Amino acid sequence: MKKHHFFRTLALGGLLSLGATAAQAQEFTRQDTLRGSITPERAWWDLTFYDLSISVNPQDSSLQGSNIIRYKVLEPKQRMQVDLQPPMRIQKVTQNGKELPVQRDGNVWYVQLQEPQKAGEEKAIEVFYGGRPQVSENPPWSGGMTWQRDDNGKPFIATSVQGDGASLWWPCKDHMYDEPDSMRISVRTPKGLMDVSNGRLKDVQEHADGSKTYSWYVANPINNYGVNVNIGDYVHFSDTYKGEKGELDLNYYVLRDNLEKAKKQFTQTNQMLQAFEHWFGPYPFYEDGFKLVEVPYLGMEHQSSVTYGNGYQNGYLGRDLSGTGWGLKFDYIIVHEAGHEWFANNITYKDIADMWIHESFTDYSESLFLDYHYGTQAANEYIIGLRKNIRNDRPIIGKYDVNYPGSGDMYFKGANMLHTLRQVVNDDEKWRSILRGLNKEFYHQTVTTQQIEIYLSQQVGRDLAPVFDQYLRDVRIPRFEYKQDGKKLQYRWANTVENFDMPVKVTLNGQEQWLEPTTQWQELKAKKNAKLTVDQNFYVTSQKLKAA
Repeated sequence: MKKHHFFRTLALGGLLSLGATAAQAQEFTRQDTLRGSITPERAWWDLTFYDLSISVNPQDSSLQGSNIIRYKVLEPKQRMQVDLQPPMRIQKVTQNGKELPVQRDGNVWYVQLQEPQKAGEEKAIEVFYGGRPQVSENPPWSGGMTWQRDDNGKPFIATSVQGDGASLWWPCKDHMYDEPDSMRISVRTPKGLMDVSNGRLKDVQEHADGSKTYSWYVANPINNYGVNVNIGDYVHFSDTYKGEKGELDLNYYVLRDNLEKAKKQFTQTNQMLQAFEHWFGPYPFYEDGFKLVEVPYLGMEHQSSVTYGNGYQNGYLGRDLSGTGWGLKFDYIIVHEAGHEWFANNITYKDIADMWIHESFTDYSESLFLDYHYGTQAANEYIIGLRKNIRNDRPIIGKYDVNYPGSGDMYFKGANMLHTLRQVVNDDEKWRSILRGLNKEFYHQTVTTQQIEIYLSQQVGRDLAPVFDQYLRDVRIPRFEYKQDGKKLQYRWANTVENFDMPVKVTLNGQEQWLEPTTQWQELKAKKNAKLTVDQNFYVTSQKLKAA
């Protein structure tokens, strides 16, 4: 995989793993379209269940296994697209025990079904596959599998494939628009090692050679890149959280030498849940529990199996990304990656071009964590401090149907857009109800930017289309311009999209007041030589012009 050209200098990790195509600057291929669009060979069937079973061999870095794909027929078609990227290979595909013809086109494998596919029927195919999956060159920035050893020389293995796709290591319908209703993941590991995957552990089968198969069951819909395999010499401890939907199981799997450090650091999970259930509503996957799993890379938002590699320290690898000091009050990976349980795993984008839905809300969630535990001023200082990382290099929304995400500004700029909207709402309880409402309205759904924009506009009570166009589809920062001629003070928005309008809070001669600027000059009466400042919680700039 090609390395990402943005945020490398910031050393931001798996949370920023946006995929190989992001580095290609709009050079799209047929394979990009096959991966990024809802092709005719995908559209006619609806996923209902995956039954993934694999055996992992650390000695030669290989996988061998099968995936039963259950589906509902929406239209009577006979050609099905299954995705699996080289060097992995499909060995055969069967339906009801009969082998089916398979044709490969790059990363796509077309399965020619022989039985009639009648609308409304429930069907299944079984895909047998194997090989040595792509090794991540720099996990989690680049997708693939990580094959390492712990300090005791034992294998330490993990998957991380955001952006590059789950089909790097298992055959699936590798597009985010369609999720299975539930899933089983069975992983056979060598003697002395344990697998931790998504959902709840249902069974451990011991084999004559000392290996074991760990079977996990996910009771909720799950996006494909959220499926993970983590293998190591793990030890386990647990806790519970009394939340909005009852008692939530908290399970932790760490390398045995790190047990005591983990028991101390992972107490932040309860603090995270308190804050996020307050702001976003109930944790979306009570049925599957919550896990933190140590991995040999920074971390990622795998559903109900959040992976952790932040060195048991606060901040982002010990750094405060905001430069304010507030970023050292919490473990960045615990808070950020767990925040994705609401935005990414509960509410999931249909197309990676809309990845801001995951990352803007989750980056913003860090400030809400601080707000809950340290107060609004701490939250404000933190989110404003993140602005120094904004690049305004290209729009936050990417290109549709070709697996192309937008700018990495979807993190810090997107978070500041949402912080600005909080100011526009000017009612924290209403803002909280909007955030909770999002997670209720779009519970366990895949969504588009348009759905989120419409919902927010309706709930805020004003047309926010110009605001979204400005921050998501343009690279300019709105500039509040004003000038004074005697007692006449004029103001407007500049450096904006056409017809941009957004209320803004200012301090005029020591008094706070709200203005409703547009791109046309407006005026008000003010004392001569009035002193005006714009509330810094709005992600805008300001400039005083000379009167004509």
